Amino acid sequence: MDITKIDKNFIIESKIDNDNIEWIKLEDPRIRVYGAASYSPVTRMPVEIADKVSGGVSVLNYHTAGIRLHIRTNSKNIALNVEWKSKNDMPHMASSGQNGFDIYRVVDGMQRFQGAYIPRADAMISNGFEGIIGTSGNMCDYVINFPLYNTVQNVYVGVDKNAEFEEPAKYINDGAPVVFYGSSITQGGCASRPGNSYQNFLSRKFNLDFINLGFSGSAKGEPVIAEYMAGLKMSAFVSDYDHNAPTAEHLENTHYNLYKTIRDKNPDIPYIMISRPSCGPGNADEQHRREIIRNTYLKAKESGDNNVYFVDGADIYNCDMGDSMTVDGSHPTDLGFYRFYEVLKPLFEKLFG
Repeated sequence: MDITKIDKNFIIESKIDNDNIEWIKLEDPRIRVYGAASYSPVTRMPVEIADKVSGGVSVLNYHTAGIRLHIRTNSKNIALNVEWKSKNDMPHMASSGQNGFDIYRVVDGMQRFQGAYIPRADAMISNGFEGIIGTSGNMCDYVINFPLYNTVQNVYVGVDKNAEFEEPAKYINDGAPVVFYGSSITQGGCASRPGNSYQNFLSRKFNLDFINLGFSGSAKGEPVIAEYMAGLKMSAFVSDYDHNAPTAEHLENTHYNLYKTIRDKNPDIPYIMISRPSCGPGNADEQHRREIIRNTYLKAKESGDNNVYFVDGADIYNCDMGDSMTVDGSHPTDLGFYRFYEVLKPLFEKLFG
């Protein structure tokens, strides 16, 4: 059954008048890109480093979670032309989150949702898709969030040929992003669209730049990626890879070492440790893992580190309707990601507010 024949609100239309649109590459100076290591193809970290970490990180490095495009223009239309090799089709995550983009307009310093670029179903067998969003035509900043779970070979931004441009506004921590490292939850599974990952909630609230180094099933605290992340210029580091440590023993053997590697090269930044989110105290293994992470925190405090923070994952879903905040008992829905944001917001208010 084709639902669009019954409800036309589900029709995805993309009628672009190419005669009146100028297509701009990501490298164009009128565009500012955040969270990316390369543009064609788009990656989150240098390929040569990712390939040394693991096969999973090597593949997922091409997933564009956390990558954002900023542009300030008075164009009445902002279009996208996307080239990819394939379209992901996980059954428990909306395609608009896996493969789509969304766009926000900055109003009085705050990002407000403007629309979503959602691929049609037949984009799976094509080399990409096009989408267009209408705007007010006023000079405004726009932020376009990239897909959470798909590779993007090339992206072209379409604007009216007579559009004017100004330099986009900057983040308060421009040049020193918050680095998030962790599992599929960190990567953004299973948000309905990119702007609903918890990092994007925090970014919009506090005007923060960030890098998303969430690698679904593949964040295991390896020395190679620890050394790479330690060398990044950052304003804070968030460690959230409990879910991907294959055993509690592995977590214990890597967790403090990751902290020490990051801290040795970044002595002054806030370091945030998150244990596995769960509904309630969890089983014996989850409790053991929580204690391992808490012990890293306590050891750091005992060594004189007063800029380290522990966030107990058991608090995240410990609220009214907490068991309704995941799609499968593990991966958050949009409501679950908003709950992550609510739990982290007071800490980020203290650090960046």
